[in-house]
Amino acid sequence: MGIVATLVAVAGSSTVSLSSDELATLSAARRGAGGLWELAQHIDGHFLPYYGFMRLWLEFGQAEWWMRLPSALATGAATALIADLARRLSSQPAGPAAAAVYVFLPSVSYHGQNVRSYAFAAAAAVLATWTLYRAIEEPGRRGGWWRYAAAVALLGCTQVFALLVLAAHLLAITLYGRGVLPRMLACMALGSVPGAVWAVVGFAERHAISWITLPGPDVFLALPKMAGGTALAGCAALALAAAAPFLRRRHGTDRLWVVLLGAWALLPPLLLFVLSHLVSPVYVDRYLFATVPAYALLAGIALTALPRLPSGLALVGVLAAGLPGQLDFRKEDGHHENFPRAVRILASESLPGDALVYGRSSLREGFLYYDRTRHGGKGLPDDVLLAGPAPLPDSFGYPERSDVAAAVAGRERVWVVWRGGSEAASRVGRVTALAKEGFARVKAWRTGRVPGMTVALYTRDPVPGTG
Repeated sequence: MGIVATLVAVAGSSTVSLSSDELATLSAARRGAGGLWELAQHIDGHFLPYYGFMRLWLEFGQAEWWMRLPSALATGAATALIADLARRLSSQPAGPAAAAVYVFLPSVSYHGQNVRSYAFAAAAAVLATWTLYRAIEEPGRRGGWWRYAAAVALLGCTQVFALLVLAAHLLAITLYGRGVLPRMLACMALGSVPGAVWAVVGFAERHAISWITLPGPDVFLALPKMAGGTALAGCAALALAAAAPFLRRRHGTDRLWVVLLGAWALLPPLLLFVLSHLVSPVYVDRYLFATVPAYALLAGIALTALPRLPSGLALVGVLAAGLPGQLDFRKEDGHHENFPRAVRILASESLPGDALVYGRSSLREGFLYYDRTRHGGKGLPDDVLLAGPAPLPDSFGYPERSDVAAAVAGRERVWVVWRGGSEAASRVGRVTALAKEGFARVKAWRTGRVPGMTVALYTRDPVPGTG
C-alpha cells in the first residue's frame, strides 16, 4: 500500500504550478549552509530541519516532480504505517481499508505533492502512535519506549503544531494507561525537546505569520474540508470515522485506542483554537494535516465492522467522493497559483524593451523558476527594479530599487504583477507610482484561483495621473 500511495501522490506532480509556499522552500533550499542559517534567524526558523533536508535533495534536481517526491515518499510511509496500525488495532482487513481511505483523500494527494513538510508531519504522527502501540502492547520488546521517544523527536522536527497530536496520547493513556503513564511521560518529555526548541524559535519569529487572523467558532465547520481536501470527501470520511466508536465491540478494538484515535482527530483543532486566543493567532487548516491519519484509521476500523456489502459500498462511496478533488488538485492551478500561465502571457505578449515590475518582490521567485525551466530564461521583460541576483539574506524577497519613476524612465510599456484581481490594483503601491508617471492599464489577465494573481500591461497615457 505504501508503494501505491507514493505512485498516486507522484501522478500529475509535474503539471501543477508551484505555490508561493513551495517556492519559499525552493528559495531556502538553494542557499548555502550559511545562507540558510542566516534566513532561519529571521523567518521560518522552525522549518530549518526540513529546509536542510531539501537543500541536500535539490542537489540532484529541481524539477517539480523531483522537489515533490520526498512528500510523496512520506505519504507512502504514512500509508504503510496506517495499514499496519489498523491491522494491529482491529483486524487484517482493516489495514488495507484504512490505507485506501487515506490514499484517496484529496488532501493527502495535495500534501503528497506539496514541497512543504506537512506530509512528513502526518507520517511522523502515525509513527509516534505506532511506536506507542508497540511499546504498550508488546512490553517484552526491547527498546520500545526509546523508539517512541525518537518518533516524538522526529514529529517535533517536521512541523511544530504536529506536536499537538501528543495531547491525544496523553489523554488516552491517562484514562486507560495500564500503568505505563510514568514511562510514557518520561519518553514524551525527552522526545519533545527538539520540538520545544523549534516552537520557541517559531514564537520569536511569529511576525512571519502576522497575516493569520483570530479564528471564530466557524473554523470547526471547515474541518471536513481540511481532512478530506474537499467538503464532500471529508464528510464521507468523517461519517465513517464517527461510526467507529459505536462499532467498537464489533471490531474488537480496545477502548484505549479508540479514545486515542478520536482525541487525535479532535484535540489538535481545539488546542490550536485555544492557542490562537490565548497566545497568538495560529489557526490555519494545513497546520492540522497531521490529524488526517486518525480519520483514516477510524474509517478503516468502522468499515471492517460492517457487513461485507455495506462495507464495500461505503468504501466505494468514499473513493468516489474524493475523485473530483483528486482530479482538481492535478490541474495546472491545483495549488491555487498559476505561475506557468503568467510566464506564458509575458512571453507571448511582451515586446522588446518592455519593463516588468513586481507588486511584491517575493513573486519574482516563481517567474524566474518557470522562465528558466520553460523558456530558457528568455521569456520575461526587463526586470527594472532588480538590484541584485540573489534573494535577501533575511527573507524570500530580492533586493530592489525603490525609485519606480527612475526605473521606468524612457519605457513606453510596463508589465506589473500583483496578488489578487484587478480590484486590488489600488492597493499596490507600484501601480500608484506608475499612474503618477502617466501610465494607464490597457490589458489585464487573472491567473490562478482566488485570490490569484494579475498580470497587467500599462502604457503611457497622454493624460498623466489616469489609470
